[in-house]
Amino acid sequence: MDLDLRYPIGRFRHEGEITRDVVNVWIDEVERLPALIREAVSGLNDEQLDTPYRPGGWTVRQVVHHIADSHMNAYIRFKLALTEDRPVIKTYDENAWAELHDNRQAVEPSLLLIESLHARMAQLLRGLDDADWEKTFVHPAAGPISVGRNLGIYAWHGKHHVAHITSLRARMGW
Repeated sequence: MDLDLRYPIGRFRHEGEITRDVVNVWIDEVERLPALIREAVSGLNDEQLDTPYRPGGWTVRQVVHHIADSHMNAYIRFKLALTEDRPVIKTYDENAWAELHDNRQAVEPSLLLIESLHARMAQLLRGLDDADWEKTFVHPAAGPISVGRNLGIYAWHGKHHVAHITSLRARMGW
């Protein structure tokens, strides 16, 4: 059961070519994410925001802040891949970031950041041509990742974390 709680929509998978139609769907998902997150946390009080989405997992509050942190890194990775030749990106310890004191604060600043960031990200991504989707950055652990694949990963990532919150709400009757 813990595996289902950890991956309520399953792990990211995409087989086959990353076509213009595929990236358009993913960009639409990136654009919709801020509203989905805001809706997922709407009306939650501090006690609910401080409830872990699964045993041993992050709190809802930490999940919201993590989305902002992670998607800022994704945006920078897109820009690096688009402007440099196969840059090696910097990784970060997301669990250590989740424990920093700013992740115990109100979620509104992160919700606003996600809204602004996703508007910029979608604007950037909609302007890419076919060759741009093939550009890559190098992740020290995962190897080369194309701009197109990274878009798919982050479109999934947002839905993955929204499902953490909405499935918790459903289980708790909130």
